[in-house]
Amino acid sequence: MCGRFSLTPKIEQVIEKLNIINSIEFEPSYNIAPSENIAVVRYIDSQRVISAMRWGLVPFWMKEFPKSNSLINARGETVAEKPSFRNAYKKRRCLIPADGFYEWQKIGEKKQPYYIQSKNKEIFTFAGLWEQWQGEDRTIESCAILTTHANDDMKPIHHRMPVIIDPENYQQWFESEDPKALIASYPNGRLQTYPVSQYVNNPRHNDETCIAALP
Repeated sequence: MCGRFSLTPKIEQVIEKLNIINSIEFEPSYNIAPSENIAVVRYIDSQRVISAMRWGLVPFWMKEFPKSNSLINARGETVAEKPSFRNAYKKRRCLIPADGFYEWQKIGEKKQPYYIQSKNKEIFTFAGLWEQWQGEDRTIESCAILTTHANDDMKPIHHRMPVIIDPENYQQWFESEDPKALIASYPNGRLQTYPVSQYVNNPRHNDETCIAALP
């Protein structure tokens, strides 16, 4: 799964890299956690638009707003069939920019956090889905990150990883009737992983210490 990630560049860098037409207020973060508002890119009227959405998808058909954040991820293998995701998969796909993510390696009864980033340390994008939930007194837009089987870079740490979409495939992800070919493990050799301290376990911690490699 993907339960924590980072987006440390300024939002202006994200906008330039993804060729986005608008802007939002967004503070760089070293430790983004579920239920937080995150940057989400959609394709609207033939243009890429960025918005802030709650991380933890709330299906439009839910009668009450959920108390938990269980739908932060959507399994790529079943996303087209699951009631919580199938409508969004058909009509509301998005990209979620990041420059790294965390995963916890189980070692006996303990878990060791790892930070994973591209070898060039550039911004990349997760495949995402978004929904709009309408309550009696509020409207909430929310999202989830797609996951798939781990590649060789990730297997020593965890058996799952987020789906990462390369720039040349952005439009296919946005516009294809069924972009299932893109729901795949990221190519081997393009990510680097290293252990970090337990400091990142606390979602209130949000500074460079989160991504600092252990000595």
